[in-house]
Amino acid sequence: MQRIGAEEEFHLLDADSGLLVPRARAVLALLPGGSFTCELQQSVVESNSGVHDTLEALYADLVASRRRLDAAVRALGLAAAAAGTVPLAAVGSADVTPDPRYRHMTDEYRRVADEQLICSAQVHVDVPDRDTAVRAMCLVAPWLPPLLALSASSPFWLGTDTGYASWRTMLWQRWPTAGPAGCHRDAADYDAAVGELVRSGVISDAGMVYYDVRPSAHQRTLELRICDACPRAETVVLVAGLFRALVHDACVRLARREVPACDGHHEWLRAAAWRAARSGLEGPLVDPVTRRAVPARVALLGMLARLRPALEASGDWETVHGLLERALAEGSAAHRLRRAAGHGGLAAAVRLLVADTRGDTPGGRGAGPPDRAMPGSSSQVRPGSGHVEAREAGPEARTAG
Repeated sequence: MQRIGAEEEFHLLDADSGLLVPRARAVLALLPGGSFTCELQQSVVESNSGVHDTLEALYADLVASRRRLDAAVRALGLAAAAAGTVPLAAVGSADVTPDPRYRHMTDEYRRVADEQLICSAQVHVDVPDRDTAVRAMCLVAPWLPPLLALSASSPFWLGTDTGYASWRTMLWQRWPTAGPAGCHRDAADYDAAVGELVRSGVISDAGMVYYDVRPSAHQRTLELRICDACPRAETVVLVAGLFRALVHDACVRLARREVPACDGHHEWLRAAAWRAARSGLEGPLVDPVTRRAVPARVALLGMLARLRPALEASGDWETVHGLLERALAEGSAAHRLRRAAGHGGLAAAVRLLVADTRGDTPGGRGAGPPDRAMPGSSSQVRPGSGHVEAREAGPEARTAG
């Protein structure tokens, strides 16, 4: 079974006003080292899960981390919110974490770095070797926009409704290496391409390759990076289950040499990601097979059916099937936030974000059957001790990948 791990990023808010605040260092001082870390902006902290065999163990880990974070922020009069963006924030360059790498990024990328007030959720899945990781990227890439749609949680930006389900995606895509990874023959070919980017001077190191999916620089994992941070931990579990199935399916196809030749055309992938960012679950998506617009439900249920053998092989079918049906019935986080704002303004949307992040809302209380997702089922293997690494560098990371 291919093991999984996740990284979650959280915004720090003033508990009374709901405004984004640069208090990461104070929060991290109250949290255990190794499990939480800083980001480019001091208004964000990141948690790193352990390495897990089951979705239930991953869920228990995520819930426990959120509880630890909640206790720390409450002690400081703050709140934590897992979402691509938060409704209320102000842009400035003074709140960057004091680190030479971050300062360089701020000086080089200016407004792009200043507006990096965004959070994502990343998932790592074991692969047999780095060559397999690189080759698998081409096979899983068409199916990543539907995962973005599932995670979409950022309709608001600087106090206004953007019209998008994931405005974080639009902000993120301004980085020079964000977006589809393209296809490569093997790890050597991929590393050579990254080396060319570094030598161009556009990026300073390999950790600044921000593709939607990428191989780990240090561990035998493939990393999903396209998703918004998710208010509900169960959404992270759903995305993790589907991504693990995608990676498993890709590895099986590669081992059997059942891989169609890549046509080299990846323009539609960026367009499909834009469509997912615009629509979330409430509009059309680009079908990964036909490359035509279809309702989100059709695209995702087709994906589920395609991945059923892989989901059953890992024991994830029941949990993922149930979580996906629930997500399609309730709508994206962006939809729920808009509905809250429609009734009570942006303050109500902020309250919903915080409640979902804490697990105080009914939809955030269980991943699959409640008795299969109880805290304490995790093996508690910490990141860095196994194949799923603690972190990789990005605009949100401290050191080069």
